[in-house]
This record gives sequence, structure tokens and C-alpha cells, in this order.
Amino acid sequence: MSILFARNHSRRLHRITTAGLRRLTLGIRREDPSRIWERRAPLTPDAVHRLVSQSGLAVHVQSCYRRVFPDTDYEKAGAVITRDLANAHIVLGIKEPPLSEVETAPIDGTFSRVHLMFSHTAKGQPYNTPLLARFVAKGGQGDTYCPQLIDYELLTNESGRRTVGFGWFAGVAGTLESLSSMSQSHLQMGIASPFLYTPRPHSMPSLDKLRRALHDLGDQIASEGTPPVLGPMVIGLTGTGQVAQGCLDTLKELPLGPVSVSDLPSLVRNPGNISATEVYICHAKPQDYFVREGNSAYTRDDYYANPHLYRSVFSEKVVAPYLTLFLHGAGWAPGYPRLMRNEDLTAALTLASQLQGARGINIGDISCDIEGGLQFLHSPSTLSDPFYRTRPASLPAHLPDVQIMAIDILPTALPLDASRHFSSVLMPYVERLVNMYPDECLIGDDYAVALDRATIASGGRLREPYRWLQTAVDAFEGEPPRPSSQSGIAAAPSKLGSSQKKHILMLGSGMVAGPAVVEIAKRSDIQLVIASNVLTELKGLVKDKMNVEYRLVDGSATVDGPGGAVDQLVQHADVVISLLPAPLHPRVAEMCIRHRTHLVTASYISPEMSVLHDRAVNADVLLFNEIGLDPGIDHCSALSLIDKLKSEGKTIHSFTSFCGGLPAPDVPVVPLRYKFSWSPRGALTAVSKNAARYRLGGKEHSVPAGRALMGAHINNIPVADQFELEGFPNRNSLVYIDQYGLPHARTVLRGTLRYPGFCDLMSAFISLGFLRHSNTVQLKDWSSFVAQAYSAVLHYAVDHDGTLAHLANELPSHQMDALVDALEWLSLVPGCVQNDMPTVPSSPMTPLDLFAYLLAYKLRYLPGERDMVVLSHEIVASATPASPTEIHRSSLVAYADDQGTAMARTVGLPIAFAALRILDGQVPYRGVQGPTHPAVYNAILADLERVGLGMVETVSRSANALGYVEMAAAIHT
Repeated sequence: MSILFARNHSRRLHRITTAGLRRLTLGIRREDPSRIWERRAPLTPDAVHRLVSQSGLAVHVQSCYRRVFPDTDYEKAGAVITRDLANAHIVLGIKEPPLSEVETAPIDGTFSRVHLMFSHTAKGQPYNTPLLARFVAKGGQGDTYCPQLIDYELLTNESGRRTVGFGWFAGVAGTLESLSSMSQSHLQMGIASPFLYTPRPHSMPSLDKLRRALHDLGDQIASEGTPPVLGPMVIGLTGTGQVAQGCLDTLKELPLGPVSVSDLPSLVRNPGNISATEVYICHAKPQDYFVREGNSAYTRDDYYANPHLYRSVFSEKVVAPYLTLFLHGAGWAPGYPRLMRNEDLTAALTLASQLQGARGINIGDISCDIEGGLQFLHSPSTLSDPFYRTRPASLPAHLPDVQIMAIDILPTALPLDASRHFSSVLMPYVERLVNMYPDECLIGDDYAVALDRATIASGGRLREPYRWLQTAVDAFEGEPPRPSSQSGIAAAPSKLGSSQKKHILMLGSGMVAGPAVVEIAKRSDIQLVIASNVLTELKGLVKDKMNVEYRLVDGSATVDGPGGAVDQLVQHADVVISLLPAPLHPRVAEMCIRHRTHLVTASYISPEMSVLHDRAVNADVLLFNEIGLDPGIDHCSALSLIDKLKSEGKTIHSFTSFCGGLPAPDVPVVPLRYKFSWSPRGALTAVSKNAARYRLGGKEHSVPAGRALMGAHINNIPVADQFELEGFPNRNSLVYIDQYGLPHARTVLRGTLRYPGFCDLMSAFISLGFLRHSNTVQLKDWSSFVAQAYSAVLHYAVDHDGTLAHLANELPSHQMDALVDALEWLSLVPGCVQNDMPTVPSSPMTPLDLFAYLLAYKLRYLPGERDMVVLSHEIVASATPASPTEIHRSSLVAYADDQGTAMARTVGLPIAFAALRILDGQVPYRGVQGPTHPAVYNAILADLERVGLGMVETVSRSANALGYVEMAAAIHT
């Protein structure tokens, strides 16, 4: 559909309603849930009210609790809140959506849709080729019903200037984030400056309050000055558009002194008369740092006509070496000279090292073109983790790292003001588009022409300026089908193939694979191969991912010897991730040692794995284990907190750690208050087979598995105010006395979290014989399970009533009551209606396997139900024997979201982060290892923080020498 001149709006709405059998509907899309900070909206509720009341169309708003305007505001404005936008003719969003949420089918099979967004496809960004392919037919043949893609970034006026965007807000937010980043860089050097008080943009509800806070900081500089050791404080700025203007408008709150590019060297080299109560601003324009071949001067028209004839001298001697902070606000496109190449950074830092102050090492790249204007910008940062340190491989060792702030969604840090502005400038285009849809005419007014100009694709064809993108679309759509042979070995890439990509092999495609695959697939320099025997899971995991493929292998292939299917896949990988059952990990590790390939697992280090340590070291191979949730995140967060307290000279008296995966509190209560998204057998065997050892109050305890373990549970574990939890000891906590360096701690206890009542009911199930695995029974129907299981315990036959009579004499009354209620709920009582039950197994099974089979069905998660993960450490410490007791808590509470279950994310993402860091050479250790080295666990914690899975730390003081968990344990005892 072209963008067109309208005839009569009311007649158009009538035609859509009658011919298309549906009212013209505009949809406001929810932003990608993985962008946890993205809170902007394309239209405000006021704008929606205007559209509904004046234009007569329907507005559907996809529900989102994160958006700056709540659903209720849109509802009051006349919109309909929906779960999806399946009925929307016109769809508005901010950033590009997940591919699975792009609605492409025509409405009622007749009217093609229109999507408006910042698609990030117009420059040929390879990571968004799959998105562009949704709007373009293969070969450019066209398809009338393909949706239309309009990009906000391409909406311009007649002179070519952009009319819709967030540039000014990016400049404002980027300036504040960059000042904050710089202050922390200086603090790491031992220098505290007033910029430590820079307000981060998301920390205040409005621009006015941010301005006032920055103005107060400026007053402090004007009266007290900046640290003399930093010399003249010089902020450099590039760009001439809205981004740069936002930077300048923000910096006006400081006591500024302008300085020209030509005066920079003398200002920095001869600071004798320079005032520390001013901040110097140097706004460098293209003519200051671009020169033509032969050192001719820059002219704008010639530069855009012949960009290949220009080069940048920004780093050589003109600007970069003299800057305390560099704010990069200029755009870049392929074919144009970079502002700073990697070798230019070396030149700049070499010169800067000869000058006073920390110069050239702090950058705020607000434009955030990855490997673009600044070649050494290798990835964006996030609002959760706003800056990082980097150094190109070519940078000499004696030169320092560079700290970069490169948040790619800066305006969303100001969601209210940014959304109001964006809505106001977008509204005329939306009204014009609504008036025109779905006509096709050849003439139009300024808004219609601008919309047509901003269209990248329509009717299945790329528009003229973007036809060059067809090759990439065809390459994506024309890829051969994913292999579906038994092994696919012939297609396996070599470690040093022509693409020079790095290769990860994932063995297993189960529950935790999804988040790990998504995270790894973000890296275009990596090829991921997933090997499994479950084709449906494999197809789902590789869907819409250009750098992920699968190999269908037989389930027994994992035990193949040399030359087997999996062995060959391992041979061609740089890193292997094993999501297989833990007993198979040593077999995989043997393959990895043979082929000098690193291995990552989430499982505990078994004795069979431990004995491979020396062989792995000799093969220069890392076998990295215990990097899921528990074990994994628990190790990383515990060690980080322990190291912090020790570095402060504090003595640790008690360490307790509890973790559990649970149904969210809003899930209906069921027996055990527990649900399963995988086989319950593992959870049941953990109770029936794993004894526990721990230290409590200076005394070591050994607790057998089974009823004794459940009887050792502790009530009221202090984790969260919203829900109550109990915990029971988990495995051997005493090994962590040495591993965590806690030889003198009176308490070292690790445990598993459950809702209250779990342990008592599980204890009753154990007495009933439901967790026995030494004999088998053959069920006639489910109502015979109770009697048959307990008859095996007694070694003589007993019926259902006799079973309950025996147990009534053995169990406390509260356990007996809970057991009877649970058996009725599970439909295991003779005479009860057995609705919604699994098929009775046709062959004999152990009671434990029967119980696991039943629970997997009866306690499965239902649609709309979500899980939760809770991890909590408590450390009791003190500075001196006479000091007050400090209780330090570090906690994580995570819920399922659109990206996966809480358990899948908290297990899968640490695995992915570890594999990526090993692949990038950031884990120098070899042999059998866990995440016990500071360089490893601090990096993993930073990665988790970036994706919203950071630990929350609190500290309180207590007159009581015991911690809260210790006190709860004492009460239970």
C-alpha cells in the first residue's frame, strides 16, 4: 500500500466496516519484554482519546504493566486493552518487536497491515534481517497482502531533517549517564568529584527535577571546584542534531566555559590560569575533524557526495586526547569515514598519557552505532549495567582501558517526557494515515508524502532506496532447510572454518535451553548447534535465528565412542554446553578432553567428573560445572558477599543459604503447594536419597534422607514479606566450609525452600511408601495405589482403610490430616470420582516412579500459571568482638515472564554467560572447575544484573548474636 491522499474519511471508515466486516483498528504494541527498561509509548492516553472521539476508529492497546502509562489510563481514554493485536490494521510500537509477535496476515484476508516502528533495518543491520524478511517477498516478486513497514527514523521534512524521534531526550539522558560513568571511573582511580552526585535519568520522575538536581551539582562546582588532580575538566561533544542539542541543553545547568577546538591544546597543556570552578565545553563540528585527501578543507556537500575521500583527524591531535569526557552525538552510516578507528584510539591514548588528568579514557557514545563511528564500540550497554571497560586487541598493553557508556535505549530513561513529546510529533502522521487507509492514490499532502518516503517495504517489495537490501533478505529466506537427518555430521562446521565464526554445541533441548539459546544467538559471530532427539523442541529453538541450527541425534548417541555422532559434533565445537542428565556429563567430558574442547554444565561436580581434572589440565581444557541456579548463582552471589565482608576486615560467624523453585504465590494451592514443569522424579529422589550434613551453632549434624530430613526442616525462613517459606537441609554443607573459607563460622547451612506444609506432607508420603524404589507394583486402577504401596512397606497385604488406620498410629495428627486431604485431592481414595487422571501404567513400576508419574500430571503448571525462583543468603558478621552484630542478606526473587519460566532463565542464562566468556577467552582456568574464582563469579553476576536477575543486598544490626535463620532453627529445635 502506498501512502495516499484521502477523499472522504467517514466514507473510508464505512467501507472498512462493511466490506472488511471489521471496524478500522489502530493497535499500540507492547514493547519486547526482554527490554526490561523499555517503558515508552508511541501515543499518550490523551492522544488515544482524541483519535477515538474525533476519528471514530477503534484503538487496541496490548496490555503491559511496565509501560509509563498504565492500562487503566488508556481504558479511560476509550481504548480496548487486549493480549495481542491480531485485529489491528495499523500497529504502532517504539523498538522492533520479537519476531513471534509480528502480525503479518491481512485483516479478514483483505486488508494488509501497516507497522510503524524504529525497525533498525534501513542500514542493512544484519541482526534485523529476519524482521525485514517478514515484510518482503523472496526475490522481490511482491505480495499484495504483505504488511507495510514505515520507519520513524525516515520521517523527514522537505529539507531532509527528521521530524519524529527521541534524539533530544537521548542527548539529555546520555549526558547524565556519561557524567555518572565518568565519576565512577575517576573513583576507581582514587579521585572523588562532585559528579558522583549526578542524578541518573530514571531516578527522578520528570525532567524538571533532574535539571534542578544537576543545577545544584553545578552550584557545588562553582563554589568548591573540581579536583585539581584532574586539571581542566573538559567535555567534548560531536554532532549537530537533536542529540547534540539535548546534550548542550543539559550541560547548561553547569558552570560552563566554552573552548574552541583550536584552543584545546593550550588550555590543557598550560592550565596555570584555568579556573577549577568551571567546566569547559568543546563542541567539535565536522569541519573541525574531517579533512579531504590532500588535507583540503571539509565542505558539507562534497563530504556527502564523496565520503570516501575524507578521513578523521579527531584522534591525532585535534580533540580526543584533551577530553576528560567525550560525548559522541554524531551519526554514522556504512561508506562514511569513522570518527575513531581502533588505531586512532591508540594514537589518542598515547598523546593523552603525556597530559595531566585522566584524559581520553571516558566516552559516552550516545549515537551507539556498534562498530560504527567508534570502531571499538563492540556492544551496547544497558540501564541496568550502563557502562563497561574495553580495549581493542590492537591497543598496546601499557595504554589504559577505555570506559564507555553506550546505552542503546537512552530516551526510555525519561519515559514520561519522551513519550509525551513523541506522541505530539507523531500524531499528525497517525491521523493522516488513519484518514488514508487503505486507499492507493498518487498524490498527497506533506504528511502523506513523508509517510510514503518513510516506507521501507510495502506489498512485499522494498522501496527504491532500499532495494539493495533484497540480497540479504533472499539470503536469509533462501537458506537450506535445517538438517533433520539422524546425525547431520556432514554439515558440521570446522573450528576454523572459512566464516571464522566461533562454535558452540548444545547437547539437549529441554526446559532450560530456550533462554540460553536466545542469549547466545544475540552474538552474530557465533554459530550454535543444538543436538537432541526431540525434533519438536529443536524446531522451536532454531526458529527465526540465523546463526542457530540443529542436529537430530539418537538418544543413545551420547554414549557413543570415538567417531560417534555426538563425538563428531564435539570435535567441531569450541565450547560444549551439556544439558543432558548429570550422569552423562563425564562421558561428554571424555569427548571434550579428546578433542580439546571446553565444557559447561550446571550440575554438581561428581566424583566421576573430579577424576578428570589432571587429564583436562594436560589437554588445556576447561570442564566448567555448577553454573546454573543451585548450584551456580548461589555460589557466585555467596562468594561475592563473603569476599566483600572479608575485604572490610569483618569476621563471619554464620552463613546460611536457601534456594528453591516454587509456584508463584498467585498460583492456586495444591497438595505440597508445589508444581512441576519437568519430571518430579529428581525432586523426589533428592528427598529420599540425599542425606544432609551441616554445622549449626558450633555443632555438626548428620541427617539421614527421608523422614528424618523432612523432620529437620526450619519454619519461617526470612526471605520475603509477601509469602512464608520453610526450608530443609540440602546435601553436604560442610564441604563449603573450606570452599567458602569459613573455618571458624559457627553455622554453615545450605538448604531447599518450600511453602509451609511441604515437609510434613512429604514425610507422610514417605511413611506411606510412595518414595520407595526397591520394589515394583502393578496397579489395577489408581485407587489401589495407596494400599499396594503401604503393603510393600509392611511386607503383607492391607487395604486402603487398613493403611490409614496403621498410619494414624504412626503419624502426628496434623500430618495425618494433611495426608488424607492430599489423597482425596489426588483422587487416590476408593470410591471417589477419578476425574482428570493419567492413564494407569500397563507395566509394573516402583512406587516412586508411579508417584512421580502421577504428580507430573496432577501438579503440572496450567495455562496462565507461572513459577518463581527464590534464593537467599544470610551472613552474620561483625567488625570486632565488641561490635554490634551485622546481618547481611543477599536475595533474588524471579518470576516467569515471556522469555521463559523463572527456573529456565535462572539456570539457562548463567550457562550461556559462562559459555560466552569461556569462548571469548575470559576464563583462564583449566581442569575441573566451578565458579569459585572472583574473575568468574563477578563477571557472571554482572551479566545477570544486566538481564534483571541481580541480587538485592541489605544489612541490619542486631543486639542478638544470632542470625534470623539461626533463631528460626533454634525455635524449631
